[in-house]
Amino acid sequence: MKKSVNLLIALLFSSIAFAEDAAPINLLDGNLDQWNVAKAGGWELKDGVLQTSEKPGGYIWSKETFENFEISLEYKTSEKCNSGLFFRTNPKNPVQEGFEIQIASNDIYDGKHIIGSLYDAKAPKDRAGKPDGEWNKITLTCEGPEITVVLNGETILEANIDNWNKANQNPDGSKNKFKTALKDLPRSGHIGFQYHGHPVWFRNVTLTKK
Repeated sequence: MKKSVNLLIALLFSSIAFAEDAAPINLLDGNLDQWNVAKAGGWELKDGVLQTSEKPGGYIWSKETFENFEISLEYKTSEKCNSGLFFRTNPKNPVQEGFEIQIASNDIYDGKHIIGSLYDAKAPKDRAGKPDGEWNKITLTCEGPEITVVLNGETILEANIDNWNKANQNPDGSKNKFKTALKDLPRSGHIGFQYHGHPVWFRNVTLTKK
């Protein structure tokens, strides 16, 4: 009887812990307490919108690291904008020690740099971004090696990172800039947004752990 009660209690606490992990996390909960800004004052939160300041610069990184998750957000670009959603990333070396989903104006890049691409690794199936100045909704899901991107309701990218098993090379034989095979990069790291010379806006950033 005692063993049964202990097992029931253990299952109850396990269920509670799972529910807490599965609850969506609002990463812009009225302030930037969950973030580290690379350049002091480079980002600000106004009326629930994360945006570059009058003196912008650098990245903004989540304080917490994440492994398997779904992150959903809305973004808006300025003219000729280049930005990015980084994930499973080391902020000390974001390009070489992490992953990026391209966020940019819809008409300025081609191939593996189009909005929604796994940057320099895989192009999306379609250009699904809206014009500069309009809000887009993007959802990124990461479970183990599987990465999925949905942009404005359309699934535009599905990738299995285990297929990137050579440094500086994509599965299709094209070259990339990554000195480490993507399959060998850590499966846990920080979430980040990039300022790359053009104003960009983010809102309704929620993350659910898997």
